[in-house]
Amino acid sequence: MSLYPLLFEPTFHYRIWGGNKLKYFGKNITESKIGESWEISTVPGYISLVANGKYKGTNLQDLVFKYKEELLGTQVYQKYGDQFPLLIKFLDADQPLSVQVHPNDDYAQKHHNSFGKTEMWYILDAEKDAEIIIGFEKGINKELYAKSIKDGNVENILRKIHPEKDDVFYIPSGRVHAMGKGITLAEIQQTSDITYRIYDYNRIDINGEPRKLHTQQAMDVADFSYIENPNVIYNKKEENTLLVNSPYFTTTRYNISAKNQKLEDLPQSFRILICLEGECNILSNTSTVQIYKGQSLLIPAILKNIEIISHTHTKLLEVHIE
Repeated sequence: MSLYPLLFEPTFHYRIWGGNKLKYFGKNITESKIGESWEISTVPGYISLVANGKYKGTNLQDLVFKYKEELLGTQVYQKYGDQFPLLIKFLDADQPLSVQVHPNDDYAQKHHNSFGKTEMWYILDAEKDAEIIIGFEKGINKELYAKSIKDGNVENILRKIHPEKDDVFYIPSGRVHAMGKGITLAEIQQTSDITYRIYDYNRIDINGEPRKLHTQQAMDVADFSYIENPNVIYNKKEENTLLVNSPYFTTTRYNISAKNQKLEDLPQSFRILICLEGECNILSNTSTVQIYKGQSLLIPAILKNIEIISHTHTKLLEVHIE
């Protein structure tokens, strides 16, 4: 058996709104305004390279082509073929992101030959009074939205929330959203880089031009439903907690204090472990890999007897596809 738990080299992305906090998550960043660290990706142009073991320097897409079901899992490969379906990121906002929305699979396939984009956020840090935007205020419909765009007051119809550390938000395609200043988070999403900007605070890009808006595309895909509970409700003190169970990914949080945690075998899907705090060893039937805060580990579906061994307080997200 050639596969083993895979670490990857992150890629760092300048953003006009980026900050400098990702270095506190183990990222070797020297540039300013790094807004995103892409941890596991097969987006063209940004395909992750393995950082450990026999396949160090090999890109993830080539491993998918080579190992297929052994890496992805039987059910995942039947659904997605040679396409790796998830993109894992850390984000740090020193200024508000543009207000944006993402298309669903059908719209994205038709217009971009791509997956759509459903995502979830796990808040790692939020400064006092930091805000996020999730959806619209009550009573907003397509006509009122179009009028607000025309009148230049779209900010007034957006729903603003003050998030706290360890809050979780599930953001299906079509839901308008934006990170605010002073927020750092982990993001799990479909493999897609399609974003329709609705509003961008009249900012100018590095070339001195206003950033492009996508008003009509956003109008086509936006969901105007009012969301009573936009954040995921869960017990933050529990050790093992299911956060999201969606058609695109299932996410569980492990909050471990100096103990071992055996994981169920998942022959139908790969799994990803994202270390949010602490450090631990991940054992499989082939090897042991140590992961630290800020690292993400891809565990191929063929591997069995996965065990987390922690000698300190460790917080992990586990992601797979049902």
